[in-house]
Amino acid sequence: MERVLVRARKKNGRYQNQVETYQESLGALFRFIREGGRGEWPKWVEIECAPPPPERAPEGRILTSCINHSTALVQLGEVNLLTDPIYSLACGPFGRVGPRRRHAPGIAFEDLPPIDLVLISHDHYDHLDAPTVRRLEERFAPLFLVPLGNERRLRRWGIKNVVELDWWDHLDHRDVRVHFAPAQHFSGRWLHDRDRSLWGSFVVESARGNVYFAGDTGLGPHFDEIGERFENFALSLIPIGAYLPRWFMRTVHIDPAEAVEAHKRLRSALSVGIHHGTFPLANDAHAEPIRDLHAALDAEGIPRDAFRVLAPGELLELPVSGESARLSTVDESARGESS
Repeated sequence: MERVLVRARKKNGRYQNQVETYQESLGALFRFIREGGRGEWPKWVEIECAPPPPERAPEGRILTSCINHSTALVQLGEVNLLTDPIYSLACGPFGRVGPRRRHAPGIAFEDLPPIDLVLISHDHYDHLDAPTVRRLEERFAPLFLVPLGNERRLRRWGIKNVVELDWWDHLDHRDVRVHFAPAQHFSGRWLHDRDRSLWGSFVVESARGNVYFAGDTGLGPHFDEIGERFENFALSLIPIGAYLPRWFMRTVHIDPAEAVEAHKRLRSALSVGIHHGTFPLANDAHAEPIRDLHAALDAEGIPRDAFRVLAPGELLELPVSGESARLSTVDESARGESS
């Protein structure tokens, strides 16, 4: 029996998750800040930017490059897309206030290939960065796909080509179909606008295989829905960082073990860990997400090359039938320090 797809719902003017979740109150936020306990992070990790990626993916291939945090470049034939792009020094107002980055973007902005689509999962500063959005508009004028409640904001920033999506809306662009799917999270850039705009994830359908971008999420029923509705996930981009302490983060940020569970529910051929190693946003230490991911994979008997961690700038060429995924050559020390 086909599952009935649940579109976004509001209560008292605020968007709701699919299931009732603990939404952290202002008091919980102050407790989180007061308790401290943040793991160790380096002040700065020196990396070399990768060589410019190809302008387009080779015929029949999918390429993905890690840039930083949740920003990935995905190349599918004649479509190049960016996920939640942030090139600013800090994730906060004006790109200058808030947690500061600990390494440079893995691909220099000037080395980006033509960008056709930009996928925005929600409005938090580490996922919707105004200075980067304006730079992309000025250089590429791409199509921005955003959750409900964000179009007006982007138009104020001077973005001309923007489409707002509800859960399970889709849009065709060249030879791909992009679906906006649920996630379990929240939204808001200030104290007054909590959950006034929607949040979600994306599925990109293509003849080369489907690509999933989780955005920011807790572990919820949406992973089962997406895994049941779509087949042939060649690539899934799944967050693995900013998950401690669990009492505060559990409902809105998956931890590495839950990321592995999401990988299984999606039946993803290959997953890549995102949302880690760039901005210190929670109590997990800089290298902790990778260690915990590897431990979770080993516990489940899943090969580590089925759920990869890419160094900043590292390019992954997804396989065609009978081949293995191929990585670009990078400095292995960069992987351990800044992925």
